[in-house]
Amino acid sequence: MTTVRDATFDVLRRYGLTTIFGNPGSTEVTLLTGLPDDLRFVLALHEGSVVGMATGWAIGHEAPALAVLHTTAGLGNAVGAIATARVNRVPLVILVGQQDRRHLALEPFLTGHLSGLAGDYPVRVDQPVRAQDVPGAVARAFHEATTFRGPALVVVPMDDWEAPFSGETVAAPARMVRPAGIPDGDLAPLVELLSGARSPAIVAGAGAGWEALVALAERLGCPVFQESFGGRAGFPQDHPQYAGVLPADRVRLREALAGHDVVLAVGAPVFRQYPYAPGPLVAAGTSVAVITDDPAEAHRSPADLAYLASPSAVCARLAALLPSSSPAAGRAPMADVPELPAAGRPLRAAHVLRELAQRLPADTVLVEETPSSRPDLHRLVPARTPLGFLSAAMGGLGFAVPAVVGLRMALPDRPVVAVVGDGSALYGVHALWSATHYRVGALFVVLSNGRYAIMDRLADKQGGKAPWPPFTEVDMGGLARSLGCPARRVDSYDELTAALDEVLPSLAAREEPLLLDVTVTVDPDFQP
Repeated sequence: MTTVRDATFDVLRRYGLTTIFGNPGSTEVTLLTGLPDDLRFVLALHEGSVVGMATGWAIGHEAPALAVLHTTAGLGNAVGAIATARVNRVPLVILVGQQDRRHLALEPFLTGHLSGLAGDYPVRVDQPVRAQDVPGAVARAFHEATTFRGPALVVVPMDDWEAPFSGETVAAPARMVRPAGIPDGDLAPLVELLSGARSPAIVAGAGAGWEALVALAERLGCPVFQESFGGRAGFPQDHPQYAGVLPADRVRLREALAGHDVVLAVGAPVFRQYPYAPGPLVAAGTSVAVITDDPAEAHRSPADLAYLASPSAVCARLAALLPSSSPAAGRAPMADVPELPAAGRPLRAAHVLRELAQRLPADTVLVEETPSSRPDLHRLVPARTPLGFLSAAMGGLGFAVPAVVGLRMALPDRPVVAVVGDGSALYGVHALWSATHYRVGALFVVLSNGRYAIMDRLADKQGGKAPWPPFTEVDMGGLARSLGCPARRVDSYDELTAALDEVLPSLAAREEPLLLDVTVTVDPDFQP
């Protein structure tokens, strides 16, 4: 007899969802026990790491990944990671276990009120009416996650998996095609706007396609800014037209874009802000256009002209339709790095990042989660490939460590590095066990200052004393080793360079993780 479980496995195979990230609970035992040999289960020790690792896998494969969560507790623990996946626009299919359908009305132990638990962050939450509707719901979740680029949830009662499935209809297309082209006539308003610009500028976001955007930027000969707080680099940051990261407040934003009569945002909103400041986003007389395939991003952008279309397709056609211009200068020369510390003096984050940048292979996948050091990283470690800079666009902590595990599993021949603060690493430290168990050869560079440095500085700016203490007792290396992950303490410049010289040349071939616990002092000049 064919069961709902059998039919669902066929759906998973059809769509390449054969790696299952999960942390098992009793409501998923029926699904997971005795998996076929062609389905692989990957264990994480916390649901935040389950979804974080699946997110990294999906980014690496450029396709949806599959996660399984355990009813209320599992979904609740994973909500922050689900939110990150949505804001980073990463497609996931998430199966959430539920109590037995036959007595849900009585609310037995482990019954979950699940439909709204993750808020508005899932692109879809489906609770199939019948057990036989589960395979179609999973197939639809794959399509929804792909179309809207976010997590799609399917809640499945534990008894559904053993229900018969014969002669049923799977309510989803076997294959979906999404044409990306756009007629030249529809581009005419944007061609006219850009052709008439005296001094255009581009703002590249996480949704921009590198090759097409580079062709357009070189055609226009204009500077290209990176959106602030983006989930990934939208443009090669070693390109001569790269102009740096756009400021995240209106005053500095207007200053950065002053002199540009047309600003084109590609794969980015108009414009991502952090602290509120009064006044317009751009100076009077500046026209703003946006190209994005995210409907919400397009609908909320205060632009003169918005295109809801594939950024890569639009940029490729614009590069062919627009006249060529002389290239503009990019950003100002790189600011100085602090002098090397004297013997016995502490390292700063900038020292670490400079030495890392000088040694990283060009194809390194780098995930950042170090809020107090992010400006230094942007300045010193340019992204040279589309995965050369990744971050949690939602702003929550706990993304980097599990995401790096998933990324390296998806890209086993690429060097993969996490640069995280110790405060950030604590949110996802469980994933180090998975990295060790599954022989994930990633490098975790932890900048340990024993405190939430960015929060301390924000409290200083507020004019008061921070009530939270430092956490200097935390030993990141000790935590890593307790999870089976090799770790090394780095306290000096010589120890740092020795470790990087030893590890980085062979990082792509490494078969076990390594955590470098690098002691750093807070930069006195840092401003959040």
